[in-house]
Formats: sequence, C-alpha cells, structure tokens
Amino acid sequence: MREFNYDNLPGHCRGGMRDYVECGIIPGSFLQAVICNDLVLAFGKADDINTIYMKSYAEFLYNAPMGCWGSEPKMLKWHEAGGLRGIMNK
Repeated sequence: MREFNYDNLPGHCRGGMRDYVECGIIPGSFLQAVICNDLVLAFGKADDINTIYMKSYAEFLYNAPMGCWGSEPKMLKWHEAGGLRGIMNK
C-alpha cells in the first residue's frame, strides 16, 4: 500500500484523514467538506487552525488517490470500498 504523508495536516485532523484514506471511515463534517471539494462549506466548518491549513489540505488531496475525493458520491464510494485497504484486498 502506498504511504501518504499526513504531517502537513494539523495534528487534530491527521487521524481522521488517515482513517478515511486508508480504511474508508467517513470523518467529521469539516473533513467531509474538504473531501467533497466544497470550499465554502469547508471554511464554514473549519476551526481557526484548519482555516490556516486549507492550502495544506488542497496539496494533500492533490497527491491522494483521485477516487477518494472530489464529490460526495466519490466519498461514499470510497467508504463502501473500504479505502485503500479495501481496494488492495480485492
């Protein structure tokens, strides 16, 4: 399985993003908005720290698997597949 660097994301959101990318576990509402590519909603849900890190989220997703982000249907499909682990085990 390909390794992804979560270090540029804020510490309190790394686990949620890791669980989503690797296992398909849907995270909280802020990360859902980021994953679904909803900029306005993401800023509306962001705490002060996440507001500062929005560019880091964009850079992370740019290097993440294309199928895991971009819209709600893609997020749900990624969840149903079980993330990278689910896809790799098929």
